[in-house]
Amino acid sequence: MTRQWVDDRLLPGYECLTLHLPQAQRAPGEPTDGEALVGTLIRRKQPERGGRRALLYLHGWNDYFFQTHLADAVAGMGFDFHALELRRYGRGLADGQLPGFIADLTEYFQELDAAMEVLRADYAEICLMGHSTGGLVAALWADARPGSLSGLVLNSPWLDLQGSPLLRAVTAPVLQRLRTSYPTTVLPLPNNGLYARTIDAALGGEWSMDPRLKGDNGFLVRVGWLAAVLAGHERITEGLRIDCPVLVLISARSDFRRTWDDALNRADAVLDVEKIATKSVRLGPHLTLVRIADGLHDLALSAPAVRARYFDEIARWVAAYV
Repeated sequence: MTRQWVDDRLLPGYECLTLHLPQAQRAPGEPTDGEALVGTLIRRKQPERGGRRALLYLHGWNDYFFQTHLADAVAGMGFDFHALELRRYGRGLADGQLPGFIADLTEYFQELDAAMEVLRADYAEICLMGHSTGGLVAALWADARPGSLSGLVLNSPWLDLQGSPLLRAVTAPVLQRLRTSYPTTVLPLPNNGLYARTIDAALGGEWSMDPRLKGDNGFLVRVGWLAAVLAGHERITEGLRIDCPVLVLISARSDFRRTWDDALNRADAVLDVEKIATKSVRLGPHLTLVRIADGLHDLALSAPAVRARYFDEIARWVAAYV
């Protein structure tokens, strides 16, 4: 089948392939005559393909691929870099769609399966990298598709819910009852915007991003989505059997203060790194855990010296295990 790659409209030197998802279902409230739900595969433009190794990057919640320095670092490790944007995210997000919404994380396996089919036509080995919610999805997919990967890299993966076990015990049953009847109902959860301030150039950070694709806009926490995430967390608690080497990288500490302080530039302000560390041992038999001092939630967006260490740790692990 002929695949139509086109020049990326956001990043010079990149090209995109639309991944059609015939089984994808529209959410309640989405227009029935709107654009189809699709995934998007993005890669660096190169004169030739067919190298030995590829790496596929999967973004987190309220996110899209813009981290070209990550692609450069991965290429320096000997991989052809690709990024996957899920339905209702990034380049494939269309008017009327509910940004970021999904009712079951395993539905994203459709995008991952389609992307892997494309990559396997050219590469003998594939490594998967996931950030935050994308790290949770990547881990679940790797567990469900044994023999598919030469390695799995997880950047601050969302493996457990922030807060006390009591909060989770109360929240999960309520959401499970509501998810069938009211899946798209918005949960009024606060967002203090402090993490955005650590990364967004418009707010004093380092990185220039498209506010339509990464920001507060329409990315709302909905009942069905949070229930899906909690179901993914339960699978982690039960224990996975990922059969390839797994590298988990997290910040050395979390910081959940509610008013701005410069210390937020040197911590994970989104997830509880101690919970990630505890749950990571349930991913599979071959695990490496690395803590990055002064790392942000997205370690690749940390200060220059910090992200340099992050990339060095990945390169060292790749040389040893992949």
